[in-house]
Amino acid sequence: MSLEDVKGALGVSEKKKAPLKDLSTIWGENIDSEHVLEEHPCPRLRREGWVSLNGLWDYAIASTRPDVFSGRILVPFSPEAALSGVRRRLEPGETLWYQRTLVKPCLKEGERVLLHFEAVDQSAVVYMNGKEAGRHSGGYLPFAFDITDLLEDGENILSLSVQDPSDTSYHARGKQKLEAGGIYYTAQSGIWQSVWLERVPERHIEDALFVTAPDYSLRADIKGKGIESVRLIVHEPTSSFDGDYSSPVILEREESRLSFSLDIPEKKLWSPSEPWLYPVEICSGGDRVLSYFAIRRISAERDKKGWQRLMLNGEEIFANGVLDQGYWPDGLYTAPSDEALVYDIKEMKKLGFNMLRKHAKVECRRYYYHADRLGMLVFQDMVNGGGSYSTLFLTYLPTGLCVPGPIKRKEGKGKRSPSFLYGFTGRSDKEGREEFRRECGETVELLKGHPSVIAWVIFNEGWGQFDTASLTDFVKKLDPERLVDSASGWFDRKTGDFKSVHNYFRKLKVPKDIRINILSEYGGYVYAVKDHTPSEDTYGYHTLESAEEFEKAFLSLMISQVLPLRKIGLCGAVYTQLSDIEEETNGLLTYDRKVTKLSDKAAAWLREETVR
Repeated sequence: MSLEDVKGALGVSEKKKAPLKDLSTIWGENIDSEHVLEEHPCPRLRREGWVSLNGLWDYAIASTRPDVFSGRILVPFSPEAALSGVRRRLEPGETLWYQRTLVKPCLKEGERVLLHFEAVDQSAVVYMNGKEAGRHSGGYLPFAFDITDLLEDGENILSLSVQDPSDTSYHARGKQKLEAGGIYYTAQSGIWQSVWLERVPERHIEDALFVTAPDYSLRADIKGKGIESVRLIVHEPTSSFDGDYSSPVILEREESRLSFSLDIPEKKLWSPSEPWLYPVEICSGGDRVLSYFAIRRISAERDKKGWQRLMLNGEEIFANGVLDQGYWPDGLYTAPSDEALVYDIKEMKKLGFNMLRKHAKVECRRYYYHADRLGMLVFQDMVNGGGSYSTLFLTYLPTGLCVPGPIKRKEGKGKRSPSFLYGFTGRSDKEGREEFRRECGETVELLKGHPSVIAWVIFNEGWGQFDTASLTDFVKKLDPERLVDSASGWFDRKTGDFKSVHNYFRKLKVPKDIRINILSEYGGYVYAVKDHTPSEDTYGYHTLESAEEFEKAFLSLMISQVLPLRKIGLCGAVYTQLSDIEEETNGLLTYDRKVTKLSDKAAAWLREETVR
């Protein structure tokens, strides 16, 4: 296969691309600007005293704070997204300004007001009544500021400025690219997840983690500001949790410490087939939050033939997965509604999949909540970044030839990469390397309370890869409860829990390795459904011309190659991908989520075969 053949298969073209045609989802078509994404953004730590700030804000793109704004933007959709009402790209070096008014909440004695931003891409400075409340850099992680002392009685003016260099800097960016096409998508910026206010006591609960030990005992770790004791009220578990806390209480526990063991009677274990969740009320002083936890254990163990197997609750499980990149035609990074998030997860379960690999993106926290309650395993990618690198050596050749890449030198445990590799993979900037490590840790801390998340994927296909062994040790120390895929695709540094392979062009096989074998990307079959594709250019790895051809090819791949490999050591496989995205037409769903490319009959067969 020549380089030009590989470029063609990857959708790389020298011709000028036509603009994307508009597509919309049913949720976007019915959006109400006065009631947009109003569900609680953090169901795992929910208080009563909160209010959504999503809706119409003033906006402008200007070098300094404007006196007159350009128009209205629907938050939390980025200005590049159709649902924002703006449809204007924020260029590197430009500043996007937001502004709205809010009324100071009625506060009880000692209460504080926290202003939450679930995600702003990339760097934000927040002002309340013209005074700086705080600043944050990092486009994928939530942050909050205590704005109590900046609030005045009556109306207040909240504003913020945002800058986003996109792929011109080393910051985390995922698949965003200013010159989108092929495997890269429209860059977006600004607020792209919910904004909300929350009333909290001065001494309040900040987090709650419930960890399952190897013997299935449970440890509770509560974090808080100024709290020294805690009371837990655990309710009867349910396998169809919907945020209800009216079920009978099975355990009440009061502790003068914040870390302690819990003896849960007649434990019910969480799994994709039975996602048992325990509703729990956590109280400390005048603070009360609603949360939930699960009892489940992920491990790696050898079978009788010597293969390392992926185990859930002591039983072998095959992680039958789909690559989930979380893009929407009308909302870009932002799902148009909570129902849309649920739809993707349920539709993949309907097709027989029990795992989603959240690819190159940290999703909103409600996504993981729905995965928890619906029973969907999640492999969570860290968000790639770094400077420029050679696409020839890091993308085209390894993908097309299905080789591990030109670097085979093994890293010792805890050692850094050879210095020449920093430049090769776009990691020359020390600040960028330190930022990636910090955001890895923040991602782990953010999501390790979700039972659905069972593995961390540190690097994908060498993009921004560096110090792999050291970072694997770092993540393992932060979260020993989960597994780590150190390098998904290639540039394997012989570390982590997985031998993780991408294979789009060769017959699938299982390599010899002492780690868990997983096919972390495969398939990518193209079928462009008429009137449901936004681009004249299509991209993927094998092109089919009809629904019948697509279904036949997909089922043949599963029957003849993927499922038989389970007997000889394959522990999981991730099909590319959940939905079409822009030029990519290799999804199981169309980009607008209006067509599922597999029939109900095929879905029924897949559900039956893949659970065995």
